[in-house]
Amino acid sequence: MVYFFLPTVLYFLIAIHTGEGYELFPIENESFGQSFRHVVIIGGGSGAFAAAIRSAELGARVTIVERGTIGGTCVNAGCVPSKILIRQAHHIHQSMSQPFEGIVTTKSEFSAPLLKKQREERVLELREEKYSRLLRGLPNVTFIEGMASFQNERVVHVRKNDGGEELLEADRILVATGSRPHIPEIPGLAGTPFWTSNEALFSKDVPREMVILGAGFVALEIGQAYQRLGSRVTIIDRNTQILKRMDPEIGKDLESFLSEEGIRFLPGAKVLAVEYEKGRFIAHLDGMTVEGDAFMLATGRIANTSGLFLERAGVVTDSEGSIVVNGQLETNVPGIFAVGDCTSLPKFVYVAAAAGTRAAINMMEKEPSALDLSVLPEVIFTDPQVAVVGLSEADAVSRGVEVDVRRVFFDQVPRALVNFDTRGWVKMVAEKKSGRLIGVQILAPEGGEIIQTAAMAITCGRTVREIGDQFFPYLTMVESLKLCAQSFYKDVKKLSCCAG
Repeated sequence: MVYFFLPTVLYFLIAIHTGEGYELFPIENESFGQSFRHVVIIGGGSGAFAAAIRSAELGARVTIVERGTIGGTCVNAGCVPSKILIRQAHHIHQSMSQPFEGIVTTKSEFSAPLLKKQREERVLELREEKYSRLLRGLPNVTFIEGMASFQNERVVHVRKNDGGEELLEADRILVATGSRPHIPEIPGLAGTPFWTSNEALFSKDVPREMVILGAGFVALEIGQAYQRLGSRVTIIDRNTQILKRMDPEIGKDLESFLSEEGIRFLPGAKVLAVEYEKGRFIAHLDGMTVEGDAFMLATGRIANTSGLFLERAGVVTDSEGSIVVNGQLETNVPGIFAVGDCTSLPKFVYVAAAAGTRAAINMMEKEPSALDLSVLPEVIFTDPQVAVVGLSEADAVSRGVEVDVRRVFFDQVPRALVNFDTRGWVKMVAEKKSGRLIGVQILAPEGGEIIQTAAMAITCGRTVREIGDQFFPYLTMVESLKLCAQSFYKDVKKLSCCAG
């Protein structure tokens, strides 16, 4: 008799006689609570990697298939390069326009190619550190460069970038293919060197005149950055107000601040056709034309689901091609999950990453893990910044919630006063009966650094009275939350500068 001792083996196989031969079955490993599962992840961005890491931790064998550049939109052509561009433009603007007497401002000199080089280098650094190097340290994760598509609900076909092909049999499949800029059908546009945000973020030149179609956060962030770099920016939008899905006062006041910097807005306008001649774009609107050296589309994004052959697996999408998922991030087909911008979930990188982790837990059939989006902070990186969390007044009213609302302008905030920059305001929405905070909207320089405090207060169910009685450090911008909370029950204009 021979005894085998395998203390380091994670699982073993037992042969079962089937009548026609022997079949091997994996025996469940108690340390993971599951036998090894093969999880195939289509996509290589933040949601995909979060899912891969957690799945591997839970004992899965993971295969990631990515057709393009590892890292997805955020690190390569979204969050990271856009925030660098915005900060570069901010420093240039500060050097020419600041509020302090005695400081002489002059025309700022800069090298656009060097600014581009710095953006590219930091993108490469983060891609290597947070994705490529991380991947090399995950022994249970295999990375394949290629185009994946569904063969059926359990088999993924991969056409590799090196020309080969492979079929991957999966126990669970996760789709995390992200999104791409939407290109509207405008007569004359096709074949011209128009920009999307991708080209705008890595241009080595600053156009003298720049025309942007769209008035969402991408248009406003990049438009202000290029205006500060020296372009004359015109923003065209079919809607009569920018940031239409937010509190109307945000759009109204932000447009005013951006207009003061020289950005021209053409609301309620539609581009009927585009011409491109001798390096110049001519956008034809109803009754007028607008010209520019660059023409950028900021007309939203669409899910990267075409070419996946989701219909072969029976996966349902909505009218815009986004994959529909339930509270556990699973599609209508058991065993197939989806996260990130290819789904109908909110389009934020931190939502994609959180969803990826939770999807992994659900794929491995651990304790069900849901994605709670009830308190979701959002920041738009214009200057002043837009930062919101929870319900706006209109949201609350539409849900039948009776509310109290207060707004405090930053000319009442000591930190803003000593900065000599009192642009903007903070607004709080509270449930009238209980005084519980249910929403905050901020328009302020560095407003994004304030909003998480409000998110935590909402999560903890704090009332405006409790917030107003809290200690807030003086002089800080976050003290604006305390002042706004106090304004529900006292006149903050009659407080001393650091009154409790």
